[in-house]
Amino acid sequence: MCGIVGWCNINKNISDNIEIVVKMRDTLINRGPDSYGIKTYNNSILAHRRLAIVDPTGGLQPMTKVIGDNEYTIAYNGELYNTDELRNDLINKGYTFNTYSDTEVLLTSYIEYGKYCLDKINGIYAFAIWNENKKELFLARDPLGVKPLFYSLKDGGVIFASEIKALLKHPSVDSVVDKEGILELISLSPQRNLGSGIFKDIKEVPPAHSLTYNEKGIKVNEYWKLEAKEHEHNLSQTTSTLRELLVDAIERQLVSDVPVCTFLSGGLDSSFISYVSAKYFERKGMGKLNTFSIDYIDNDKFFKSSEFQPNSDGYWIKKMVEYINSNHTNIVLDNVELANYLKEATLASDLPLMADIDSSLYLFAKEVKKTATVSLTGECADEIFGGYPWYTKNIENIEIFPWAESVSHRQNLLAKNLSDLKIEEYVKGVCSDSLSKVPKLKGESKEDEKMREMFYLNIKWFMITLLNRKDRMTMANSLEARVPYADKRIVEYAFNIPKAMKLLNGREKGLLREAMRTILPDEIIDRKKSPYPKTHNPIYTNAVSSMLRNIVDNKNARMFDIVDREAVRKIVDTNGESFIKPWFGQLMRGPQVMAYLVQLETWLNEYNVKLDI
Repeated sequence: MCGIVGWCNINKNISDNIEIVVKMRDTLINRGPDSYGIKTYNNSILAHRRLAIVDPTGGLQPMTKVIGDNEYTIAYNGELYNTDELRNDLINKGYTFNTYSDTEVLLTSYIEYGKYCLDKINGIYAFAIWNENKKELFLARDPLGVKPLFYSLKDGGVIFASEIKALLKHPSVDSVVDKEGILELISLSPQRNLGSGIFKDIKEVPPAHSLTYNEKGIKVNEYWKLEAKEHEHNLSQTTSTLRELLVDAIERQLVSDVPVCTFLSGGLDSSFISYVSAKYFERKGMGKLNTFSIDYIDNDKFFKSSEFQPNSDGYWIKKMVEYINSNHTNIVLDNVELANYLKEATLASDLPLMADIDSSLYLFAKEVKKTATVSLTGECADEIFGGYPWYTKNIENIEIFPWAESVSHRQNLLAKNLSDLKIEEYVKGVCSDSLSKVPKLKGESKEDEKMREMFYLNIKWFMITLLNRKDRMTMANSLEARVPYADKRIVEYAFNIPKAMKLLNGREKGLLREAMRTILPDEIIDRKKSPYPKTHNPIYTNAVSSMLRNIVDNKNARMFDIVDREAVRKIVDTNGESFIKPWFGQLMRGPQVMAYLVQLETWLNEYNVKLDI
């Protein structure tokens, strides 16, 4: 993967400002440590940092292609998984290629098809193409938002980058957060509205959207939507089709010129990916697959079973390692280091995100990077196939995100000068707005209609939050994480599978289990879902409690412009127990709430956030 930045302004010559773009680009060195480049026009500067995965010498960027009198330049972050098919199609149309990289295939696809190239490509991507003759910029982001792309509209032009920190290096982009940003941050975080960058000056290209900038101005377009259709396959056909799609998605994502591994938790999703990958390695004569898992020092001593986390992973990992004969590494994290890395995790995400769920992945990726450059991971299966408890609960009417149980408690955290912010009302509003966009099928049952709503909310809100975390924490360590379940073909197919089939036998991910039966051991198939492992060690709780207490006792602490000091003090005094509901989802409970508040203070200081409230 890579990092991209650029600045385009058709109203003035910006070519003398190359140093500004260089500074922006080089904040992204972790996204692209292998090489860098820049391309300058009078009205456009595109720059790139590269993590070389395929065609290390031929895929240098920005890449320029001249066809007749027209000149096009691309800066691209991502991977295409149908490169060969696209290249053959374009060769048949008379194009020639100088490299075997997917970058040139993507650029040539745009030259041939324009914005409709997005209908042709399958992959994860965020890219910018400058058309010098037309003086036109085209930005696009993949359908499910695996790769990030932020932008700012300034002085009649567009400034864009893979990360917020790069935009903030531009002198015209300021780190101002207004009342609307604070409302969003406190009520939704770690979620964000699609298209929001929290900062007043910064927006994000939403998943499945493109942006065109030319003499007519700015136009943002949604190029891909889910469609509600009748599901015409019976159970046997559905499991067979699903299995084929999954295997194809995994094998396409194993293509690389650098070492590839998988993350293995012993759960259904990562186990299937690891199994298919191991068989692929064996078939191709690539040796043993490297697999990695995560744990924490003495976690077995303190683990407590819950509805959301019924068992720990160790037994199941061992079973799968033996089953696929992988070369396995169990990375065990130190709990104090986990707390100390909250700052690095905040700097990687540019926003407070998911507390130690961030820093643990950051440290995990840091260790994995010593062995591999690409990893396949099991994210997105739960959102697509109904893996969370809220899928199996009978929710009559969805008024608020089912993973946002802490809304009323968040209201109690607000500083008195912000008590007019109506958090619950706001969250219900954005949830309702999202539900209004769900495609429906005339005549379908209420149960199937509710399943569509839950599916839509999960991929547009919950899943994108996890994908943001995965991208930032892995790319901060120059590790590319690929997510085979986030293939738009799989998502399109799964969206129309009826609830009774999707939750086969009344189980979360019942259909997915059936599709994988006979391939994986029954114990793995029937294991109850267990989420990303968190630490249960009180050493961690004590560490973040101490960090937060120091902030509470600091009369100059900045976060008390946003949250109430005494409410936070109560959380510290009870070691997080006074905050009853999880901050977000299943894992962000007391210790994570304290860690999140530490991230909030870190963010306000490190980004010199200017509050306009």
